[in-house]
Amino acid sequence: MTVARATGSHGEVALRRRGEGPETVWELIINGAFAMDSSETVSERMLARVALSHHARAGRSPGAVLVCGLGLGYTAMELLRGPVDQVHVVEREQLLVEWAETGLTPTLASVAGDDRTHLHVADAARFLADPPDGVPGQWQAILLDIDNGPDFLIHDDNAWLYGPAGLATCWARLAPGGVLAVWCQGHNAELHAELVRLDPGAEVVEVPILREGHSIDYAIHLARK
Repeated sequence: MTVARATGSHGEVALRRRGEGPETVWELIINGAFAMDSSETVSERMLARVALSHHARAGRSPGAVLVCGLGLGYTAMELLRGPVDQVHVVEREQLLVEWAETGLTPTLASVAGDDRTHLHVADAARFLADPPDGVPGQWQAILLDIDNGPDFLIHDDNAWLYGPAGLATCWARLAPGGVLAVWCQGHNAELHAELVRLDPGAEVVEVPILREGHSIDYAIHLARK
């Protein structure tokens, strides 16, 4: 069933629910394209874990983390389970932020209700290039999960974020010792090459999952400053 649907400044956003109780599955549809659902969230949570692990190995607090893309909130929620000081989430779809603030799903409600969470309705590229007043100028981690990664963009203008200029902008906003982590549908050779230019030790973490009987290898591309 459709729980909420509305047209915002970037198109139509719909939230659907299947099942009841512990079997409930939430599904996010943007401009008619499947964005994600809650039936399998290992890779979204892994995106947060690689950032937390990076700082844990270095023996320091993750401090302030920037998440680009709210989705259904699973990456932000996983960060909030760790010792972060602040989690700033940039989401261009105002409706998604409003649904989080009104608690339309348990996960979104949990994220929005945490005192360490700061939700921003903004375009991620503009937010990174020209941070608004009151937010950190540098981040201990930047996590990119816009649309469905560079291989399946819902909004074509988000391609800039995954290109040389966008990645360089992210790199400039990272604090020394910070980590840039990018969610992808699979290994992306072009993205990896760009990250290697920033960090010769850049790597790819594969996240194999089984979805509806099909084996899929999602990927998280990492660069450390």
